[in-house]
Amino acid sequence: MRVFLTGGTGLVGSAVVAELLTAGHAVTALARSDAAAARAEAAGAEVLRGALADLDVLRTGAQHADGVIHLAFSNDFSSPEALARGIAEEGAALAVLGDALVGTDRPLVTVSGTPHTAGRPSTEADPLPTGGPVAGRSASVTRALGLADRGVRSSAVRLPRTVHHRGEGGFAGLLTAIARRTGVAGYPGDGSQRWPAVHALDAAVLFRLALEQAPAGSSWHAVADEGDAVHDIVAVIGRRLRLPVQSVPQESFGPLGPVFATDQPASSHHTRTTLDWTPAQPSLLADLEHLGA
Repeated sequence: MRVFLTGGTGLVGSAVVAELLTAGHAVTALARSDAAAARAEAAGAEVLRGALADLDVLRTGAQHADGVIHLAFSNDFSSPEALARGIAEEGAALAVLGDALVGTDRPLVTVSGTPHTAGRPSTEADPLPTGGPVAGRSASVTRALGLADRGVRSSAVRLPRTVHHRGEGGFAGLLTAIARRTGVAGYPGDGSQRWPAVHALDAAVLFRLALEQAPAGSSWHAVADEGDAVHDIVAVIGRRLRLPVQSVPQESFGPLGPVFATDQPASSHHTRTTLDWTPAQPSLLADLEHLGA
């Protein structure tokens, strides 16, 4: 299958490129810079130059592909305004990718986060949030899944709060970066809130399975660790970085503070049994042991 991929040089995207190529697919990766293009080509992918805001380029990439995987996002969480701009940019891009595939029955695999469900781990059947700082992403993904009625085999892989590789990535990676900057390994509240996690290489396998097998309009959970207490995550970060571990105000984490403070474990039972997905890589707590001071 010829696959057009956005976000192909990031932590998750690089793993997805490798997984697709190993499985015999051909990959064309969107690249907005010379450095990104060089990384994609070195990995074995063809390159289509452009950014997520270049809608004509995205349309061309999708029209010439047998399937599309969308992973790109600005990842600018510096302010509510920056986050909103990134969400709007992604929404416009995903709309163009979906429209290019209408009536083709080709796969469109997009990405979201696992939802929060009070009192229990969320499942693949739970809806995405319609409120909060990332509600706009939920709306874009929901619209993409709705293209199932228009001849697109759309699906969504829901990533947990941390997608990691050798101790880096995801919300745990953000906590590590904040700890290095501030000199304190901090967590909001009492740290008992739980975050799910998955290794990037395991997530990449699920993206491939969704591309190859997922029915139109379906959602899947790329969850290996159902929920580690944030205090336990930060304890490893603090020990590895040789920094004090303590509770800090929720506001210290900017627009993501409310998300960081929420208990949000997630299950992947349906995904594992239906797509025969079996995570095989190290857990988050084990992977964080790669961090160095």
